Amino acid sequence: MVRWRAGTVTALRREWTGAIELDVTLADGTTMRALAYPHLVGRPAPGDRVLLNAGALLMGLGTGGYALVVALPDRLPPDPPHAGDTRDAGHLVKARYTPLQPILLGVDEEASPHHATLAAAEDVAGLPVVTADLHSALPAILAGIHADAPDARVAYLLTDGGALPAWFSRALDGLRGRLAGTISVGQAFGGDLEATTVHSGLLAARHVLDADVVICAQGPGNLGTGTRWGYSGVAVGEAVNAVAALGGQPVGSLRISDADPRPRHRGVSHHSLTAYGRVALAPADLVVPDGLPAALAGDVDTALAPLAGRHRIVRVPTDGLDAALRASPVPLSTMGRGLDADHAYFLAAAAAGRHAAALAR
Repeated sequence: MVRWRAGTVTALRREWTGAIELDVTLADGTTMRALAYPHLVGRPAPGDRVLLNAGALLMGLGTGGYALVVALPDRLPPDPPHAGDTRDAGHLVKARYTPLQPILLGVDEEASPHHATLAAAEDVAGLPVVTADLHSALPAILAGIHADAPDARVAYLLTDGGALPAWFSRALDGLRGRLAGTISVGQAFGGDLEATTVHSGLLAARHVLDADVVICAQGPGNLGTGTRWGYSGVAVGEAVNAVAALGGQPVGSLRISDADPRPRHRGVSHHSLTAYGRVALAPADLVVPDGLPAALAGDVDTALAPLAGRHRIVRVPTDGLDAALRASPVPLSTMGRGLDADHAYFLAAAAAGRHAAALAR
């Protein structure tokens, strides 16, 4: 349930697209690190009284370790400029039936200038789509694509297994100049375009953003329970099915690591093995980077052998990918580990991007 707190804004800190980090002092004199989404609650200023949902901060969560500003009760933001009594400005409700549900214009709904295009669209015409279960793979996949195809138009499809607001991701903010656009699908919101489903998001990437390649992954902060089926990344397999249903080319970015302290994530993570081995009913290209350490390479080959009957295991050369990863405009980090601490993970993601770029030619 919600752990409520109230306090006063004492300082504004970092700001990036759609989000402001701030300090809030409570009545007992303690200070909390908080995050506000101005599009939802208005723009806070020092001296404002704020209501907070402090649960994630009090729990000590890594990715979501903020108190979230729920409202500025004494200074509500103005209504949006468009009338709220028609569907002319959109009727796509996201985070539905929660106290902060936003109503947005979906790229695929009747009031959208792209409605006719998407109503007529039947497929994505061979579009390569890289699927990944962690948001941390996004900059590495993008680096791999642009290493060989620097002018490729790359769209990011933000699914709703992790953070719902695209604004939460500082990495996404830092990559904006290198992306053709972000499409938030399902209950996710805050992208350049909003879409109802993964399917309509894929069609929008192809026919509205004119993407050459798509990266499909959840937002930051995936949920896992240590069980085979209880993790949000299981949706990767469903994304593969959606890509195939629309005539695209699914490319699997495997979660590979020899640095994760948890046995279930070493070699090929059980997340990847379940998503591609049990959930994905359509075939995909599962990318394995060349040059992995011998012991890790053996573990990867053994883990993927049962998947080879359905999927194509693709070996991809990695020359130049380390340099591309090190040139990333945003820091590379997964589960608190940087490039050198978990090199295989980022190399595998970059190799998937390289393979997708080759398919797009």
